[in-house]
Amino acid sequence: MAGTDDSGRKNGLTYADSGVDIDAGDALVDRIKPLAAATRRAGAAADLGGFGGAFDLKAAGYHDPILISGTDGVGTKLKLAIATGILDTVGIDLVAMCVNDVLAQGAEPLFFLDYLATSKLDPARGEAIVKGIAEGCKQSGCALIGGETAEMPGMYAEDDFDLAGFVVGAAERGRLLPDHDAMKAGDVLIGLASSGVHSNGFSLVRKVMEVAGLDWSDPAPFEPGKTLGEAFLTPTRLYVKSCLPLIKSGLVKGLAHITGGGLVENPPRMMPDGLEARIDYSAWPLPPMFQWLAETGGIEVREMHRTFNCGVGMLLCVAPETADAALEALALTGERAMIVGQVETA
Repeated sequence: MAGTDDSGRKNGLTYADSGVDIDAGDALVDRIKPLAAATRRAGAAADLGGFGGAFDLKAAGYHDPILISGTDGVGTKLKLAIATGILDTVGIDLVAMCVNDVLAQGAEPLFFLDYLATSKLDPARGEAIVKGIAEGCKQSGCALIGGETAEMPGMYAEDDFDLAGFVVGAAERGRLLPDHDAMKAGDVLIGLASSGVHSNGFSLVRKVMEVAGLDWSDPAPFEPGKTLGEAFLTPTRLYVKSCLPLIKSGLVKGLAHITGGGLVENPPRMMPDGLEARIDYSAWPLPPMFQWLAETGGIEVREMHRTFNCGVGMLLCVAPETADAALEALALTGERAMIVGQVETA
């Protein structure tokens, strides 16, 4: 029972009075435990509740591994998720932005942790977000072994939240990418189709929507049967299960994850001095979503290429004599793969 102290001030304040609901946090943990458990893999139990997550590299089959770590967020795509109330796919985006990066270094993603910050914790909304994270982990073969949920009233607007992800992967010593010693002029560049805008360039997408006077609930002219919100919330494609076997077989000399900076700034990140990745933009049709953005926003071609993936989410560098084998293997995994350029002398 509340009372008063000697100064006459009322006693009995709780953390909940300040806007932080510990019970809601506990309820969320109970909801997401089975989601994390479903991501178990060799080396990780994926149980939640401890102060840290453990991973056994030996149990995962590694002998002399190099660890590769990565972290990322989802960017302003979150504003679209909040506006539409569609919260169960941005977790896939979060995982993809992290694991596709470590994959580009030749590493197998092993375990993942997330950070969810919000003004007011709603267990049902939190569960929907973590459901997407768990799904992304399952699709990429890594375990969700921990995370943090922060309820910070006054830091965020009422319905706003932010997401960050952290992944650790591994590769045997001497097998990391890019393999600059192996790259040569004449090597072939294979592009893997994206699933849409992925998670980069959404500030420009939102500007196009604003200038055009459109709402996320309006029909998507480039994707019949979907609203603009549903179409643009298509989650980032995960390339782990299609690319990792090629990496382990030695067919891949380098990879570039096409994220911020698009097809202009990302391919050079895998190239050694003296060589450059020459992209043939006529090698594939610009997907309807990107055509619509360019036309509706009046966006110039180069601006499109350095902002968006324009239909290519991952770029692989392979020897010309193994290109057909790589294309065939990728097709068997369901990837839409195409030759989009070659390596040339800079």
